[in-house]
Amino acid sequence: MNRSDTREEILTAIRRSLGCMGSTGSVVNVQSSAQQEYGKLARSYLSQPEYERQKAWELFRERLREYDVVVTMCRKPEIRAKVAEAFDARGLHRIACPKGVPADWLPVGPEYLSGEVMTNAELDRCDGVITGCTVAIAETGTIVLQHGEQAGPRRLTLLPDFHLCVVLPGQLVHSVPQAFARLATVSTSPLTLISGPSATADIEMTRIRGVHGPRNLEVICVTDSLEEDRSS
Repeated sequence: MNRSDTREEILTAIRRSLGCMGSTGSVVNVQSSAQQEYGKLARSYLSQPEYERQKAWELFRERLREYDVVVTMCRKPEIRAKVAEAFDARGLHRIACPKGVPADWLPVGPEYLSGEVMTNAELDRCDGVITGCTVAIAETGTIVLQHGEQAGPRRLTLLPDFHLCVVLPGQLVHSVPQAFARLATVSTSPLTLISGPSATADIEMTRIRGVHGPRNLEVICVTDSLEEDRSS
């Protein structure tokens, strides 16, 4: 057997193991075959909510607290007061802020810096950052930020040590499939998925916070009704 025959034998074995060869030995389109197999997979996971809106907020709050997130519940007219309380409690004065954050969220006092034009070094010197939210997932306690006016570029929420995120009523969904269905209808800008403050552990299971993002995460949940506020 010459070198060419050996090479062809090896390639044939690889194609067969990868499912690239039909029953007659002809080469088939692997991508097309893989897509067909993927399409046959059963998708019986939960995609519709099984609990009412108030229960969704309760579950979201519970998940966040499991991740050591500080959670505040309020109604829309109270957002500015709750933001002020969060900044005052930590003594924050220099706040990075995306251009799309509503002015009526921002209390008087702190210095608000445009996050889009700041360098990484300038962002690192900020006391914290305030952003909106694209989607929030109740079942996993996950906040999804999309590069845009209310969240800014990804680095804006990765460099400062403190992140305050405001989640509005229409942004809360029950499940991960619902979240991705909603994200599919908006632009394809980069996404940041956040489940609690940045944390990792070494081989001795010593937990370290702030390695690849903020050490401190606080979320203001803006609920729909008085009934939901009372449940907090």
